[in-house]
Amino acid sequence: MRFFDLKHKEVINVQSCRSLGCVSDLDIDCKTGCILALIVPGPGRLCWFLGQEFEYVIPWKCICQIGTDIILVDIDEEKARKKCG
Repeated sequence: MRFFDLKHKEVINVQSCRSLGCVSDLDIDCKTGCILALIVPGPGRLCWFLGQEFEYVIPWKCICQIGTDIILVDIDEEKARKKCG
């Protein structure tokens, strides 16, 4: 699977049955080449104009399943939130 394909999949948290958005970036270990986490931007501050206050950093081990249209993850959303900037 290519990164382009991952970017077009919606990420759903199975704990809350809530959509977190779509993948925007990956955290990759440069030494091993392994994907460490998916990065999903949080909602915008003012209608998406001022950027995001936080992003979700979802460890690879928290991915339950990758389907044709969605990625199911099992995370505590509060712990996965990382402040932007």
